[in-house]
Amino acid sequence: MAMPTFPPLLLLSWFLFAHFFSLVVIAERSTYIVHLDKSLMPNMFASHHHWHSSTIESIKIVNPALLNSYHPVPKLLYSYDNVFHGFSAVLSKDELEALKKSAGFISAYKDRSVEAHTTNTSEYLKLNPSSGLWPASGFGQDVVIGVLDSGVWPESASFRDDGMPEIPKKWKGICRPGMLFNTSLCNRKLIGANYFNKGLLASNPDVNISMNSARDTGGHGTHVASIAAGNFVKGASYFGYAPGTAKGVAPRARLAVYKFSFDEGNVASDLIAAMDQAVADGVDMICISYGWRFIPLYEDTIAIAAFGAMAKGVLVSASAGNRGPFMGSLNNGVPWIFTVASGHTERWFSGTLTLGNDLKIRGWSLFPARAIIDDWPVIYNKTVSACDSAELLAQVPDAGRSIIICRKSADAEEVASQMRSVAEARLGAAIFISNDPAVLRSIEFPNPGVVITPKEGKQVLSYVSTTTEPKASISFLETHLDSKPAPVVSASSARGPSRSYLRVSKPDILAPGVLVLAAWPSNTMAATIGTNIELATDYLLESGTSMAAPHIAGIAALVKGAHPEWSPSAIRSAMMTTANPLDNNQKPIRKSEDDKPATSLDMGAGHVDPNRALDPGLIYDTTPQDYVNLLCSLNFTEEQFKTIARSSANHNCSNPSSDINYPSFIAFFSPEGNFTFLEQKFRRTVTNVGSAAAKYRVKVKAPRNSKVSVSPQTLDFKKKNQKLSYSLTIRYKDDAEQEVQSGSITWVEENGNHTVRSPIVISPEIETWSVEAHTTHTSEFLKLNPSSGLWPASGFSQDVVIGVLDSGETHWGQLLQ
Repeated sequence: MAMPTFPPLLLLSWFLFAHFFSLVVIAERSTYIVHLDKSLMPNMFASHHHWHSSTIESIKIVNPALLNSYHPVPKLLYSYDNVFHGFSAVLSKDELEALKKSAGFISAYKDRSVEAHTTNTSEYLKLNPSSGLWPASGFGQDVVIGVLDSGVWPESASFRDDGMPEIPKKWKGICRPGMLFNTSLCNRKLIGANYFNKGLLASNPDVNISMNSARDTGGHGTHVASIAAGNFVKGASYFGYAPGTAKGVAPRARLAVYKFSFDEGNVASDLIAAMDQAVADGVDMICISYGWRFIPLYEDTIAIAAFGAMAKGVLVSASAGNRGPFMGSLNNGVPWIFTVASGHTERWFSGTLTLGNDLKIRGWSLFPARAIIDDWPVIYNKTVSACDSAELLAQVPDAGRSIIICRKSADAEEVASQMRSVAEARLGAAIFISNDPAVLRSIEFPNPGVVITPKEGKQVLSYVSTTTEPKASISFLETHLDSKPAPVVSASSARGPSRSYLRVSKPDILAPGVLVLAAWPSNTMAATIGTNIELATDYLLESGTSMAAPHIAGIAALVKGAHPEWSPSAIRSAMMTTANPLDNNQKPIRKSEDDKPATSLDMGAGHVDPNRALDPGLIYDTTPQDYVNLLCSLNFTEEQFKTIARSSANHNCSNPSSDINYPSFIAFFSPEGNFTFLEQKFRRTVTNVGSAAAKYRVKVKAPRNSKVSVSPQTLDFKKKNQKLSYSLTIRYKDDAEQEVQSGSITWVEENGNHTVRSPIVISPEIETWSVEAHTTHTSEFLKLNPSSGLWPASGFSQDVVIGVLDSGETHWGQLLQ
């Protein structure tokens, strides 16, 4: 039988269609993170990796139209087995559907990018080489901190191994060579370096990784690592500001760096691979300064991986995020992560403005040079003094040796714009006027000048308006350690409550996070002068919860060094219950954005006090099973539960409980009629880690409009490590404006030195992704997704007003953007 013949045009059309179809198949491929139940792994497989590879091979789908052409196949990227069980792979939608029918499949979701949250702190924290936590822990010696970030600049003096003993035998990690990075760059301080970018390459096959190694080119990872555990470095400063000896919080702890964030981007599959490897290598602590907002708990890979790390005894310290001061803006808010907020310290950087009448004003300045501004003319001109036009500023006579007053009281963004205009106009110097605390978090200062308050601005304008030839001088590179009040919660620090799980108050604790001096890559731009001069430095001042999290990781390493038998929750409890809720004026810590007292949704239990954490008296310990009981209490499907807990076969859900043994309390109210009312009960168990016999009495500070009862009111311990329980009931009623209310309970030791404080917070009710996903099913049925599609594209219909004609029933809750 003769083969049919086809016209050339038809053949061409078929070829173009097949080629187009092939491109569609390729375009539809995405990287997925897949969770499997390891208890269902067939015995025929020697390892989890073989099982994963075989699973991928079994779901290859061949399209007949592409038999004679290139056809992409599913590709295994990472095989995970420590922080959770599963793999990440590049799959088509059809292959994903086939995978769902495989033995052991639990869940899968698309890979996604992660958001980064960006040296007197040891003295500020009262860490002393001769007493307290430092010597008690051997300065953290042999405790390994794993830093998951953008890599490391290994040549920094902060990573020298001077005085360090041999690497602990427990260490299983490697120093992986790569671009401009060889194994000799690791040492007894920097004991591990690894990098992960298979997921990033899969998400964009055309990307060119400019630094394919653990070397840091952005600076973030280097900065974070040196805060946590940098060695002692004399003579460090930021162009003369903050001079002294730089050192990490745990200067003798070991560092292992896991780079998953590259200049070209980052994705969750690489982050999980990094955390999975860190746990396998034998780290004691993990520090991560990345996260997501508004994502269901069962898709939050940091939370899921941290659960696995916790189950293996590894404490995870994570930044709260920098989307403050808005309520509910916090990241990393699950109970098994130590969530860290950011605060200002008592350190102040200034330039002193001296007027011709000898009035001295200590203004804010971080101009990176010792400029000579001596008896220069001061100019105030209503036309140009808005400082919003470089063209107008350039017309000022003798502009190169004048000081312009930028008269407009500006916020931080406007001050930055004014600075750029002054620099472009090449004016000699400027006086900026602002009351925005965000100015005090920025190091952008390209032109000589100072920032003063509106009140001080009136003094300057008064002098200029009453003087024929007003003049002034400015001095620079001044560092002061007398700022009051301090600490103050940074306005940028994200706030609770946690959308991931409302029954635990978050953040947990406050730590230094504003203008922290730490190591920086020496070939990376750190500051500018004018418009075209870029400066480099070995040590940089940086701000953010990214800087706060490694402080807590370092302190946790010290506590671990002093108490190696303590669990992650015991270490967190010791640090939370000894945290200080007062500033250096002995008044409640305040918020920088409005100068109001901070609640535990702003600062957690208070500012960390490392030396007191060494001997907390009592601890709230939490077992992995307690966290499982918590998961059992949530209205998760079996697949969602197993995504976090790994396997339902290995976990007992006979005692579900949403009330975890946590060293803080939170309750939510909702309106009922003309007033709000709530009654909520809690149960806690504390362990005596102090003296052999001790008696504690409770001291209650109830939130406003509430009553707090505790039973029993006395805990009488007969021996060390004894556990005793108590119950706490909150009753709240208010007919006024609904606001967050704070209080506390403190267990005070009789005839002893221990006080064990836990914050109480009463908050308006908010909704979470988890609640929304599990109380109704229609949004899932309609395939509405918080990370892609119509929901995020529309801003979840923010600012769209919907009129509802109904019976008037009210559902109380707010979805905060």
